[in-house]
Amino acid sequence: MSGATVDPAVLEKVRGWRPYVEAKLGFRNHWYPAVFSHELLEDKPVETMLLGESILLNRLDGKPRAIRNRCLHRGVKFSKQVECYKKGTITCWYHAWTYNWADGELSDIITNPSSSLIGKHRLKTYPVREEKGLIFVFVGDIDPPDLSSDVPPGFLDEGMAIHGKRRMVKSNWRLGVENGFDASHIFIHKRSKLVAGNDIALPLGFAPIDAGDSTRAVIGDTGPTGLYDLLGEKSIPVFEGELSGETVIEGHFGAKKVADNISIWLPGVLKVDPWPQEGMNQFEWYVPVDATTHCYLQVLGRMTATKEEADAFRQEVDAKWIELALDGFNDDDVWAREATEEFYGDNDRGWIEERLFETDMAIVEWRKLASQRNRGIQRSDNL
Repeated sequence: MSGATVDPAVLEKVRGWRPYVEAKLGFRNHWYPAVFSHELLEDKPVETMLLGESILLNRLDGKPRAIRNRCLHRGVKFSKQVECYKKGTITCWYHAWTYNWADGELSDIITNPSSSLIGKHRLKTYPVREEKGLIFVFVGDIDPPDLSSDVPPGFLDEGMAIHGKRRMVKSNWRLGVENGFDASHIFIHKRSKLVAGNDIALPLGFAPIDAGDSTRAVIGDTGPTGLYDLLGEKSIPVFEGELSGETVIEGHFGAKKVADNISIWLPGVLKVDPWPQEGMNQFEWYVPVDATTHCYLQVLGRMTATKEEADAFRQEVDAKWIELALDGFNDDDVWAREATEEFYGDNDRGWIEERLFETDMAIVEWRKLASQRNRGIQRSDNL
């Protein structure tokens, strides 16, 4: 895959987080959300791309399945023209090699039913989990850990209702992660309609009191591994922007204080608590698609006691929060990531030419943690 590897000259100059910079296609041996449950219908295969790997999803007897979207014979994608003649199998449209969804076995070749290859080859299959209305796929080679190891705390809690959207963003996944976890990026949200529309207190930025002590890491043995940004409690919020002693711009002095607790978790998912108001959380994944694209999966969560409460919450998200928050606020983030891609994506020079400042310490610590605690780096030879 073109552009999937990092310039070796850049890697030689990276200090402290080389594995992170190498992970242009993401971290291998982790769970990633691929699609929403409602997008995967019974016996209606759906193509997805995770970490540069083309994967075909399907639902059979209610259970999600995932196989590599490439015939072993001549390498064509099944998704070019999906042909399923018998339930539980998929047949390549080119030469009729037929595979079982459950285990990937080459079960038949319609054009040559006596072939000696039948039963001797298997297509790669992927472990799949369906939780909270999302289809998660494990991309890797090891026995997959429990899904709870790769989602933020609270996401899988009983009663946590989840609803949101997903979209493709034309930037590398790491720029999505760092945009979401960047404390000073809130400057780009100063005109967001969510801020005024929801009466949120939002400063222009933060002046750290002690930039060297602004994060708290959580190293999971069986649970998730992540990092909390403590800058909100270890800095002075900047509400008045001055140039040469003159106030030129102001933050928003709203009544609602939100985003008290911001954390980032491997393999690349943000949790903001509370957001966009008390009693709600935002979880957002930056799922690697290829070297220059990530799937931005945004969901809001609220604890509910009954199915009726959960249904009402989802209706509320559709009626109010997608427009006001997931679009009205996060559209700024999408724009910023795509604007940043040119600097980091062109010859990878951004990783050594960037000039970070005090407020970026959380990003620095995230890069180090991700470099040390990931379960593997996705490389072009895995594809």
